[in-house]
Amino acid sequence: MADTDGDFELARPAAPATDADGDYALSDPHSPGPEQTVPTHGTEPHPAPGAGTGTGGGTDGTLHAPAVPGPAGEPAGPAAADVSSEGPRPLHDPDPYSTPPYGEPGPWAPAPPVQHPATASAQAVPPHDAPPAGPPQAATPPHGPPHGATPPQGVPAPGVPAPGAPLHDVSAPGVPPHEATVPPPAPVPDAPQAGAPDMPAHPASGQAAAPPAPAADPWGRYDPWAASAASAPLQVSGPAEDTERGRRKLRARIILVAVIVFGLLCGVVGGLVGAYLERNGGVGGVELPQAGKEAADRDPDSVAGIASRALPSVVTLHASGTSEAGTGTGFVLDTRGHILTNNHVVEPAGGGGEITVTFHSGDTAEATVIGRDSGYDLAVVKVKGVSGLTPLPLGNSDNVQVGDPVVAIGAPFDLAGTVTSGIISARERPITAGGEKGDGSDVSYVDALQTDAPINPGNSGGPLLDAKARVIGINSAIRSAGSGSELDGGQAGSIGLGFAIPINQGKRVAEELIATGKATHPVIGITLDMEFSGDGARVGAKGTDGGPPVVTDGPGDKAGIEAGDVITEVNGQRVHSGEELIVKTRAHRPGDRLELTLERDGEERTVSLVLGSSDGR
Repeated sequence: MADTDGDFELARPAAPATDADGDYALSDPHSPGPEQTVPTHGTEPHPAPGAGTGTGGGTDGTLHAPAVPGPAGEPAGPAAADVSSEGPRPLHDPDPYSTPPYGEPGPWAPAPPVQHPATASAQAVPPHDAPPAGPPQAATPPHGPPHGATPPQGVPAPGVPAPGAPLHDVSAPGVPPHEATVPPPAPVPDAPQAGAPDMPAHPASGQAAAPPAPAADPWGRYDPWAASAASAPLQVSGPAEDTERGRRKLRARIILVAVIVFGLLCGVVGGLVGAYLERNGGVGGVELPQAGKEAADRDPDSVAGIASRALPSVVTLHASGTSEAGTGTGFVLDTRGHILTNNHVVEPAGGGGEITVTFHSGDTAEATVIGRDSGYDLAVVKVKGVSGLTPLPLGNSDNVQVGDPVVAIGAPFDLAGTVTSGIISARERPITAGGEKGDGSDVSYVDALQTDAPINPGNSGGPLLDAKARVIGINSAIRSAGSGSELDGGQAGSIGLGFAIPINQGKRVAEELIATGKATHPVIGITLDMEFSGDGARVGAKGTDGGPPVVTDGPGDKAGIEAGDVITEVNGQRVHSGEELIVKTRAHRPGDRLELTLERDGEERTVSLVLGSSDGR
């Protein structure tokens, strides 16, 4: 009775006869052979399709193979039945060649499951137990003829159904069977792999049985209706060293590109640096930051502004005589070429010496003495053949206050055009200078302005300017650390104690020198005791050249001054010595009225007098 699933049993082929030397004799597959029975997949045997109507069907559910001619010397078996005429042929024909791996004739492996194309398309992927698809490997079919043998014409290869034979789908129970044409099976290795286990003998025939099916169906390696290999994900089929070699090449390319980029950057930076160095004089050149050019004009009240206006009117004088020479400073009084300076500056020239005047522009000219006075330490010289002179404006020394800023200009140590600045430190400082002759005829008495502006030898005769570039004094003396007050005496430097003749006094004397060549001195008409060491100025006991100490009909005689009186104040200012009385007196003009305070026999009294004039010292 046929099985409901459409499977049937195949008859086991007859055991081939062996020769004396143990070789197998291959029989014709169409020759009659003994009847054999092959168990099916299940526990019970299933009759082959068409068992009920075909020849050789038994009642025990086995299929009897038709007799075929046996080998030489043996009776022929039952005649082979025409299977195609009675029903479908079995899926597997007997293997007449005993092709390995099965060795001698034995049980046949069941047919591999066949899937219908519709089922494979619905699944879209191979079964989960199928091994991954790989590249096909060339091999010899396991049931083909021996290596190098050619199967007989018209005989299908073992394990492959005859062309056009109907197939039944056994993969999905309950689905109606469909006919399909099976494509050629994939080639498999023609020899068992090394180390494969030995095959057990078949229990019935004693022949080697087929090896048990592995957990993963080996026939699943080939699926004719599986998806195309082109749709599968791409895999690297090369060996591992090829992949590693590609990675090394990629790294080498990356390094090469990095080196090229770095070289290009270095070239660009080097070019920029080279261009910069070329424009700026190379590596050795240093260019420091510097402010741009500014306007030369300065605030008129600044030191620079004062100096810029005064320097063109300041000159340097060089006087030389038969025995000595000196250097000093002067400034222009008017456009006619009159220059005011100190008497001790031009004194070396004497009566027959030379005086050279150098202007700020560098031009020089010869000068002659117009007049000089040793008592005031002032002199006027005049240059000839010079035009375009700019006189300095004169200020008022009575307006000067302590602390006012001042600027001194001169040629200290023959350094022409030197500008220093300071303030007025004091007013009406009584100083005396000179006296080298010993008779007092060359002594200068100055009621000076004191300044801390640096004044050194060579500054004598130069202007002392206020904040408006006006002359308020004539620099005349300094006090050095090793000597007393000197009019440009010695080579001592400034210690911040400089003295200048007030311009009010210098103006009056300069006018008289230009007009008459001489200067008048205001006098009281008395002779002082210069040896007196007490406080005040005492009238001497006798006068000069043996005359009376108080000049007859002089200003002092008319005021009632007597010999031995001690004068302590002049116009309310205290007098401590005879020099101070002379200084205070010469600070005024002849004809000025003075109020004197004096002591006589322990009594203090006040007298008033009008100053007289003298054409002398």
